[in-house]
Amino acid sequence: MYAKPAPNVVEASTTPGLPAYHEGMTKEPSIEEAVERAKRVQEGRLTTIRGVAEARQNLADIREETARELTELQVRIAERVGAAEREDVLAYNAALSAGWSAEELRKIGFSEPDKKARTRRRAARKPAAKTAGQSSPAAPSQTPSESGDDALTGVEREPVGT
Repeated sequence: MYAKPAPNVVEASTTPGLPAYHEGMTKEPSIEEAVERAKRVQEGRLTTIRGVAEARQNLADIREETARELTELQVRIAERVGAAEREDVLAYNAALSAGWSAEELRKIGFSEPDKKARTRRRAARKPAAKTAGQSSPAAPSQTPSESGDDALTGVEREPVGT
């Protein structure tokens, strides 16, 4: 009946990846069908883009909300710490008023309150201006104890060992 093709001839329908060319092949879509198919494919892709956009907006909203919450929390924490520091200063001052010295409290293990220590630091006062008959000021390299001046009170002392 029909003759078989030669062994080196391959039918188009048996080659992988190539369409079969025979009577049962589908026809090409019309323009409207092609556009409709492309729209369906694009709708699926647009749906994923919509999902990405919604997720990004949600992320931005969450970041904004949590930043606001963090700021509010930091304010509340600062208020609580400030109140505790004020109570600490009051308790320390009450101990001083009860007769305890700062040295005794330090030996017990209670240093001055941090807040109080920060507010008490002051620059040393400059010594009072000397009159013409007084000795010249101490050399800058000398410490107050070496020069005989008490830097905190501005009072001139006699040098030790003279």
